[in-house]
This record gives sequence, structure tokens and C-alpha cells, in this order.
Amino acid sequence: QVQLVESGGGLVQAGGSLRLSCAASGRTFSTDVTGWFRQAPGKEREFVAAIRWSGDSTYYANFVKGRFTITRDNAKNTVYLQMNSLQPDDPAVYYCAATRSFGWDPWDYDSWGQGTQVTVSS
Repeated sequence: QVQLVESGGGLVQAGGSLRLSCAASGRTFSTDVTGWFRQAPGKEREFVAAIRWSGDSTYYANFVKGRFTITRDNAKNTVYLQMNSLQPDDPAVYYCAATRSFGWDPWDYDSWGQGTQVTVSS
């Protein structure tokens, strides 16, 4: 089992930036992909971005391309999500998730963090 702990959420004005962090511990060798999902009230959990620990592959949802960047620090077992140009439809609870092989859907991931709230004021 992999333990994931998110941090970095908060309140930001529209157009502003936040950086989320996801620290992994436990059986991290059992996973190759760490991703971010988000869930707004009344909506389904949706894919935001993901990155492989091996190689340089990254994946993004169309609605964040050019605004969000996912990176990793192998030495710290931490994945970051830099979010720029935050918009009024970006607020949600953002979750970190891990899996052995990449997928676009929440059920493709078997380890989850507790989530961190992102709020955008207009």
C-alpha cells in the first residue's frame, strides 16, 4: 500500500497560482504513475494530470493544458501540481492518486490521498 499526503491547497484570486504537493510513502516501488484528480460539489471526480516515475511521460486533461504543470522530485518521493491562471471553475477538492500503469479514470488508481481544497475567488 502507498500512502499519499497532499498539501498546498487554499484560497486564491482568479488568475492567481497555487502549487499542490503529494508526498508518497510506503510501497512506492509498486507504482509507476502518480496523478491528480479533482472533484467539485455535485460533480464526478475528474482527471487533471499524471506523471510517470520512470521516464518523462506526462498526461493532462484538455482543460488544464497550458495552465497546470505536473512535476516530480524522485529524491523526495513527491509530485507537484503547479496551477497557474486559476479560474472560477477550477475550485474543487484535489486528490493525489497512484497506480502501477497509467489510466484516465479514477478506478484505474488504487491509492488515494485525503484531498486538499482549492478555492478561487472572483
